[in-house]
This record gives sequence, C-alpha cells and structure tokens, in this order.
Amino acid sequence: MAKIIAVCRSDKKGMKKTPVPEGRFRKQYGMVGDAHADEKWHRQVSLLAQESVDKMRKLGVDVGPGDFAENLTTEGIELVTLPIGTRLSVGKDVVLEVSQIGKECHTHCAIFQQVGTCVMPTEGIFARVIKGGSIKAGDSIQISGE
Repeated sequence: MAKIIAVCRSDKKGMKKTPVPEGRFRKQYGMVGDAHADEKWHRQVSLLAQESVDKMRKLGVDVGPGDFAENLTTEGIELVTLPIGTRLSVGKDVVLEVSQIGKECHTHCAIFQQVGTCVMPTEGIFARVIKGGSIKAGDSIQISGE
C-alpha cells in the first residue's frame, strides 16, 4: 500500500518545509498555513517520493522529508509516471489532481550546489486540491476514480 511518509509546511517560499503532525487541505487552495497555497495557482500542493529522497542520500546528502520543499513525502507510488489530470485519493477525504510534473529550477537550490543535482525538478509533482480534508503521516495515497 502506498502511503504518506510526512506532511510538511513552511511560512515562506524558497525555504525547506518542516514536518507537522497533520495538515488541513482546502479545496482549490492548498495546505492551510503553507506559503505555496493560493487559489490562483496550479501548484497548490507539492509531492515527492521517499524513493527520490533516498537517491539523494546515496549521493551523500543528509536530507529528509520537507528538505526539497515538498508538502507530501510519499512511499510506494511512482509519482513521476502519473499523467497530468490523474486524481489521487489521500487519507479519508482529500482528492488531489496532478497539475504539473517537475519544475524548472532557476536558482539551483543548496542541494544542487552541494552535489550538482537535485531530484525535485525532475521527480517532484504538483497538484491542485479537488476535495479538502486532513492528511497525516501513515495515510494511504492511491490513484482515484473520482
């Protein structure tokens, strides 16, 4: 079963995110209290697989959930293979819709500067919130029929 490893937030854009016990996700907005949440923005929620984080660890970088500024760290689902428009059911209530795969990294983050590569631009995905609710570590994540 694919699951959420961590839920993370930050007060400012361009910062690492800090794991929190639970996040509230609001329809067409994002994670309440996170700097990237916005009604006029298609990248309301960011997701990165733990498997991608582990790739960076193998390169000698001491990283964990939230260090790539992702809201949701997942395990057991190949995020980067999901087409735009795919809906994901997370936990009991939340439905996300994949809106972007990867992103351009204009400034090369500290991780890139340290090792010459970073997984977020190629393996991170972004989503809009279709149905709100709460998400916490341990919640399931799966492709939805909704």
